[in-house]
Amino acid sequence: MGKLRKKHNWKGRQQSETQQPAKEEKTDVVVELHDGDRMKGVDDSNVLVLPASKNKKKKKEEDFKQHVSSKKPLTKKRKKELQKVLERKEKKAQRADILTKLAEVQLPESELKLLFTTSKLGTGDKLYQSKQSLDEVKDGDSGPKINSVSGANKKRKWEEKEEDEEEEKEESSDEDTSSEEDEGNNSTETIGYKEAAETKKEVKLEQNIADPDKQKETIPDRKTVQSKKPSEPAVFIPVDRSAEVQEARLKLPVLAEEQVIMEAVRENPFVVICGETGSGKTTQVPQFLYEAGYATGSRIIGITEPRRVAAVSMSHRVAKEMNLPTQVVSYQIRYEGNVTGDTKIKFMTDGVLLKEIQKDFLLQRYSVIIIDEAHERSVYTDILIGLLSRIVPLRNKKGMPMKLLIMSATLRVEDFTENQKLFRTPPPVIKVDARQFPVTVHFNKRTPLEDYTGEAFHKTCKIHRMLPPGGILVFLTGQAEVHSLCRRLRKAFPFRKGSTAAAEEEEADTAEAMRKFKKAKQKKNVSLPRIDLDNYSALPVDEGDEDREAGIGDEEDGGSDLELGDNPADLEDKADPSIPLYVLPLYSLLAPEQQAKVFRPPPPGTRLCVIATNVAETSLTIPGIKYVVDCGRVKKRFYDRVTGVSSFKVTWTSQASANQRAGRAGRTEAGHCYRLYSSAVFGDFSQFSEAEITRRPVEDLVLQMKDLNIDKVVNFPFPTPPSTEALITAEELLVSLGALEEPSRSGRMKDLQRAKLSCPISALGRAMASFPVAPRYAKMLALGKQQDCLPYIIAVVSAMTVREIFEDLDRPAHSDDESSKLNQRRARLAQMRRLWAGQGASLLLGDLMVMLGAVGACEFAGCTPKFCEENGLRYKAVVEIRKLRGQLTNAVNAVCPDVGVFVDPKMTPPTEHQVVCLRQIVLAGLGDHLARRVQAEDMLDPKWKNAYKTPLMDDPVFIHPNSALFKTLPEFVVYQEIMETSKMYMRGVSAVQPEWVPQLLPQYCHFGPPLDSPVPWFCSSTGTIRCHRSSTFFRVGWQLPAVEMEYPEGLERHRLFARFLLEGQVCPKLKKNTSHLLSNPSIMIKSWAKLQPRTEALLGPLVSRRVDCRDALHSIWKTEDKFLLSAYCQWLPEAMHQEVTKLWPPF
Repeated sequence: MGKLRKKHNWKGRQQSETQQPAKEEKTDVVVELHDGDRMKGVDDSNVLVLPASKNKKKKKEEDFKQHVSSKKPLTKKRKKELQKVLERKEKKAQRADILTKLAEVQLPESELKLLFTTSKLGTGDKLYQSKQSLDEVKDGDSGPKINSVSGANKKRKWEEKEEDEEEEKEESSDEDTSSEEDEGNNSTETIGYKEAAETKKEVKLEQNIADPDKQKETIPDRKTVQSKKPSEPAVFIPVDRSAEVQEARLKLPVLAEEQVIMEAVRENPFVVICGETGSGKTTQVPQFLYEAGYATGSRIIGITEPRRVAAVSMSHRVAKEMNLPTQVVSYQIRYEGNVTGDTKIKFMTDGVLLKEIQKDFLLQRYSVIIIDEAHERSVYTDILIGLLSRIVPLRNKKGMPMKLLIMSATLRVEDFTENQKLFRTPPPVIKVDARQFPVTVHFNKRTPLEDYTGEAFHKTCKIHRMLPPGGILVFLTGQAEVHSLCRRLRKAFPFRKGSTAAAEEEEADTAEAMRKFKKAKQKKNVSLPRIDLDNYSALPVDEGDEDREAGIGDEEDGGSDLELGDNPADLEDKADPSIPLYVLPLYSLLAPEQQAKVFRPPPPGTRLCVIATNVAETSLTIPGIKYVVDCGRVKKRFYDRVTGVSSFKVTWTSQASANQRAGRAGRTEAGHCYRLYSSAVFGDFSQFSEAEITRRPVEDLVLQMKDLNIDKVVNFPFPTPPSTEALITAEELLVSLGALEEPSRSGRMKDLQRAKLSCPISALGRAMASFPVAPRYAKMLALGKQQDCLPYIIAVVSAMTVREIFEDLDRPAHSDDESSKLNQRRARLAQMRRLWAGQGASLLLGDLMVMLGAVGACEFAGCTPKFCEENGLRYKAVVEIRKLRGQLTNAVNAVCPDVGVFVDPKMTPPTEHQVVCLRQIVLAGLGDHLARRVQAEDMLDPKWKNAYKTPLMDDPVFIHPNSALFKTLPEFVVYQEIMETSKMYMRGVSAVQPEWVPQLLPQYCHFGPPLDSPVPWFCSSTGTIRCHRSSTFFRVGWQLPAVEMEYPEGLERHRLFARFLLEGQVCPKLKKNTSHLLSNPSIMIKSWAKLQPRTEALLGPLVSRRVDCRDALHSIWKTEDKFLLSAYCQWLPEAMHQEVTKLWPPF
């Protein structure tokens, strides 16, 4: 450094010397801390300057020597501290290199966000916030880099050691000297220090709770903690489960997410749980909530299911798992339930909860509502989610907190999270991974457009012959296809109940059995596929290649089918009993005991093969399925919004549904899915199935919502809103049925349009909303009180509501024996239909009379399966009708207690008069479903013979050949619905008289002016003016017969009333004065009546006070007894005025 120079004010800088005893010339000033620690940053270069006393001047050299020699040698402790500082410097120097190397192998941010650390379990950190979906990670975000080699724990240790020093002073001099080196690393270190500081705060908080003495010192560090809500004690309700159940639960994927789910539920009013079928969410989430105390006190947990079978089976399963009685874990479905006062977990269908909301809008008993299977997007599920999105905030505002959980398998999350109308703040989405084994998907090279059932048959045969054991699940579209494929497979691979493996072993000893075995062996040898050893590939064989070599999925390889004995031409003749196939059907209309068979293990030595509709897609999980054959199609019901025609059409399914079907193969082991269509066709599928609410009429929903006082249905927060046209059509129908009040017809155009979609509900509408049937049928029930017709109307409405009461016997027969049996059953059913339809007046009730007769006969016979089978009735439908009759009877008695109707099992047939009344009630309910037989002048085509025309359709419709009215062909009929098959056929047809139409359906008719002959007259019984008017029906202009009705409103009606008043017809007391009248009363209706002042004197008050009937006149006379006296006196001589004044008012 060169020669030492004296710097400015060197005397002031040197150690100040004070007067001390002789032994001690100088004292170092050191700040001592407790525990013997020294304070960093205090050394000889940073002395405390004290007021100096002037000493004797000494020589400069001696002073300098003394100053240098005053430095003490470093202690061991100090040396160690400095050594550690040097080591840390070296680590920092190496850290930049290590971090760059780590950054090269770091996971991408999209994957990092899917992971979370288990080290934070129980520390109070929210795990659900760190679990994000891939969609939430933006492409541009590179995310924070890894910035700590030693990890948070090591950094925490030495930070704790220096914590007290940091609170009182600055960094030590050795760290100051290294600040220049650290500047380059500051950017990478920043995040690391933040993380370390967070973990330090958590640890300090735990220490403070453990050690109250230290708590006072660390109060400043806990400012952030104090701002949070005060912690509450955790609630845990113990559940005594069996060891087997507990072991099975631990394997469910949803159990690993318990803390994540419960934290999300605690922190948010709405939570979406997205987990594949089989993850255990339906059975376990209610148990999580029960254990967390959401069912304590009088509160209960409610779970809604779209299907009844799911609600019942899930309640039994959860009760069994929790080892609780069914009084605690209960279910409530449309016709039955076991709910008690002790119920804590309640499974129900979504319609049941909607009815509960009508009675108690806030659902005060419930603490949590779980909407399960939301991906099915049933109409009631959508309505419930919309209602609960408003009920939950309302409950929270009133201090009665409530939670809503939406659970789904393949959820279109955007409909919920991005719908600002539904949820203002998007709810957290928790994804639960399914217990899923890998499934290999195989696409066809070609897509069969017509015979996909034949393709499914060939594929199933190949799988059964060539692939290892494992159940086969085949997806088809409808009941007829399912039965057809079942018959073909049973014929190809016959299974007899006696032919088990044990029986075969017993027979093997006999010589005959040996011969059979050899023959079978020879046959087998013949049918083995030939292998070409020269045809090989150098490419590695994967699962798909193995299957291709086996001939599966290779449609162009025609030889494999022939060699396997699977040629369609000779297949029907060849049966292979050596490899039996246990074939079972599965669809929603199948009897429950038949459905239960698919869950039982197949007989030994056989392979299970289930032929199912899309009911097996999500609702049911069939054990042991390894192979799935997917036809890629689904049968859906489509409604024409304009005409109301419903038709079942087979369409391509969605990608989400196809993936659900494939997932069925990976439940128990790795599986395969064979799709009977190409990957290009799959790419054209829609991503998700459209919501049911967008493809069906919504009048029943609109009525239910109006009953909840939601007048403006357009503003309702639907997850997927129906079209405005559908809502307008629904409101127009309800107005015509009288369920809603008519909108005003005067005002501005904009106001009129608004009023169209916000009509309030009427008193009749409230009564109709209490019946759990469609509004048209509800109107029939509301009118059914007349002529003691209510029991018959309840039976008819029940039969119309439950679909497919009769068995479908029109299916093709596959053998002569089956054909003869089918013919016998068809003849028997036709005979019974004729019997039930009756003769004469009864026959005109048509198909509804057949339904009424069938229900009555079945009840009379005790509703036995044997009676149903013999007479072509579907037992499941008849039981459903029986339950619905009971429910509707209770509903009618609740609305109208004085009726006292009951379900009579020995109900007698209706009388002729009652049949006429029933026909009129049906017309009043189904007024918009009127059809008229095509007239000769309108027949544009010979094919239109015996056809009918409806107001909304250009194409003709026909009465079905099975209908009771097929041969009668009345001029006017009403129908239940139109089904499109080969033709447009009307179902549920009943005949009506033309003159009933304008009387019972005036809202659909356009009336002409009153007829001159017969002339209008005053009806003394009603006190109104009556006349005859001709009319035409709706926009089609069908001419209807003239009928008697009330005179139309207007000036002419007031004139006629004035005339009848003068003639004494309105008030008989005035009749004696008619001979004394100064003018003939008939001049009131003349065109020149204005010329006489007395006519205007009488007409003026009547028009101004709107008096045009007897009741209106009497009500005014009660308040104004001199009303019309002066005007009437003008028609009489003055001599009579006093007499008239005495008797006024004349009633």
